[in-house]
Formats: sequence, structure tokens, C-alpha cells
Amino acid sequence: MLEKIFLLKDHNTTLRQEVVAGITTFLTMAYIIFVNPAMLADSGMNHGAIFVATCVAAAIGCFVMGFIANYPIALAPGMGLNSFFTYTVVLEMGYTWQVALGGVFISGCVFIVLSLFNIREWIINAIPHSLRFGIAAGIGLFLAFIALKNAGIVIDSPATLLTLGDITAFSAVMAALGLFIIVGLVNRNINGAVMISILLITILSILFGKVDYSGIISMPPSVTPTLMQLDISGALEVGMLSVIFAFLFVDLFDTSGTLIAVAQRGNLLDDKGNFPRLGKALLADSTATVAGSMLGTSTTTSYVESTAGVAAGGRTGLTAVTVGVLFLLALFFAPLAAMVPSYATAGPLFYVAVLMLAGLVHVKWDNISDAVPVAVICITMPLTFSIAHGIAFGFISYVAVRLFSGHTKELNISVCLLALLFLVKFIFFA
Repeated sequence: MLEKIFLLKDHNTTLRQEVVAGITTFLTMAYIIFVNPAMLADSGMNHGAIFVATCVAAAIGCFVMGFIANYPIALAPGMGLNSFFTYTVVLEMGYTWQVALGGVFISGCVFIVLSLFNIREWIINAIPHSLRFGIAAGIGLFLAFIALKNAGIVIDSPATLLTLGDITAFSAVMAALGLFIIVGLVNRNINGAVMISILLITILSILFGKVDYSGIISMPPSVTPTLMQLDISGALEVGMLSVIFAFLFVDLFDTSGTLIAVAQRGNLLDDKGNFPRLGKALLADSTATVAGSMLGTSTTTSYVESTAGVAAGGRTGLTAVTVGVLFLLALFFAPLAAMVPSYATAGPLFYVAVLMLAGLVHVKWDNISDAVPVAVICITMPLTFSIAHGIAFGFISYVAVRLFSGHTKELNISVCLLALLFLVKFIFFA
């Protein structure tokens, strides 16, 4: 049966090899079951329900990717968009988490339409590479800022807006230690470095009396507090347009970049360098996002950590299915997830931020027309505490720089239209 579904022999792999690859991938991305509930809970959502939604949405995405697309690519709620969901859409813009879930649902539905009609390629090809790298790096800086805030290393100041917190405090020391543990384990090629760091910091917190021990294994908590609580009508307000666009836009590039990275690592591209069954792979992201919004979590996307599983020999969807099964098993570790303090996830957030900054090396910094929009994105995204605002300012500055420089030939209709929409939004719907 497995041979018929996953074509193991055709991909020169075995059941054991695929299962080992799936376990490897899960260990590298399992930190999300601790980080996502902690982050979304700040929006007022129920921690236990988010934990269940995170695991189930990830499992759904992995199963669709495995059984339908037959790729060794795992999915889970994406980093960056979960912070955008909580700290920008809910806490800054003032929308309820129900409306924010409605925005995630709509973005997922639009993603499905774009995938079915092959519009995705047209959108991605129309966006300049410099903006793509800038957006990824900006999200990285946004995550780093949140990490420093959660650790108490950076605090607010009435005099200077921001200032240094007490770096000798337990939370700050543990956050820094968590980051150093990750770096040390990664340099030793130890799988699950991020998850190990979170667990070690949590154990230390228990030993020092900063966290109360409440057990490790139990029956899964109820998902009822967030199940089908999304407010779609509220998400259709004009003010939510930029939010929905940010959810969709970031997911598009995150997914595309991950698929290409994993495919290249596992030699999964065809002779012409194309990605076979691309539509089915994108369907996994979009359907998991829609399902996740109904369950109670932010956008679900493909994880670049899947490259770890591919490096371990994963070549078919059986790897993804294995990850999905492990996410379902993780449902029984809710007490452990509930004990993880926010500063235990600060180190992992900062580590992910460092990885996302790597794309800046591809920016042509000697070309001021490319450098300025990227700098605008990277600076405004964390300082306005908004991924959507950073993207908007990036597009507007990209068009403005080229208009004032006389380089209008470098502009295309798509970029100009998006910049205009963002400008109109700021002027009339700020």
C-alpha cells in the first residue's frame, strides 16, 4: 500500500529511511508547538486551544502534502505571521483575535484561488528580488525585536522610547543562554537544537522556582474556545485589506522559497528545473491555512526545516506524513507546552531572525535604488511593530525612488498598483 501511494522504489528510498527523515524534520521544527501557543496567547486566545490548533493544523498540512503532493515537506503555523497576528493586528491595530482569524481564512481562500489558476507565478515574478529579500529580513528583525522584548532586554522608556532593561534579570540571562545553547548544538549538527534549548531553559526555570511544574503528559485540552470562532465579516473591513495582503504575501514567498530550497536539496526538480506537482504542493499550504483559521491558529506554511529531513534521506510524502503523525502525538504533551515561559522562546526567535537575515547578502547595496527600499522595510517593520506597514513602505519607497531617479523602465504595473493601493490606504484608511 505504501509503495502504491508514495512510489518508494521510484524515489530510491525505503520505509525506514522515510520514517527516520520524518522524525528528523519533526525534531527541527517541533519548537513551534511551544512558541506558537505562547505567542498567540498574548492576543487573548486560550493557550490550550491554540496548542491543539497548532498541532492539528500542522498535521493536516503534512497529510495533504504527503498523500496528495507526495513531497517530503512539512508544514506548521509560520513564524513571523504569528507575531504579526498578535502584536500588530490585535494589540496594535485593535482588532479582535476573531477578526484576525477571519483575515487568515480569507487569505487562505485567496491563496487557493491563486494556486488553482496559476496566478501565483505571475505575482511572484512581478515582485522585484530586492523587495523579497528585504521583506524576509524585515520579518527577521521584527522577530528579533520581539525576542528582546520578551526577554526584558529591551524595554520602553518615556525619554528615549526604547532602552536597555535589566540584563542581569533571570529572564534576560535565560534568553541569552537559550540562544547560545542553540548555536552550540547547531554547530555540532545535533537535530532538534531549538526544541532542546526550549526544554532546557524550561527545566532550569522549574529548578529555580520561576515556573510551577504541572506535569508532562495528559489528554489534549479542548479546542472549543477557538474552534470556528473566526469573524469573516469583520475581516472584510477596508482597514483589514493590508492585513489580509500581508498574510497572503508573506505566505506566498515563504512557501515558494521553501519549496525551491527543499526541492534543490533533495534533487526533486525535473530535467528542466521545474517543480512537478507544484499546484498540489501549494494546495497543502492553502488548505492547512484555511483549516487552521477554523481551528484557531495563524497562517500555516511550509517549513524550510524540511531540508533536514531531506538531508536524512526523505524523498516522498511518507516523510511529511510521519511528521503529521508526530504532531498528533504531541497533542498529549500540553502540560509541558503550558509551562514554557516566554523568555524560553526568546532565544529560538532570535535564532530564526538570524536565519532570515541571510537574504540581505543578495541585495545590491551598491545600487542605491535597491538599497533604500530594503533599508526602509528592515527599519520600519520592527519599529512600527508591523509587517504590513513594513511591506507597504517598501513598495511605496521602491516606486518613489525610481520615479525620482528617472528609472521608470524598471517599474512594472503590478508594483505600481500595489504601491498606489498602499498609499491610498494610508491616506484615507489609516
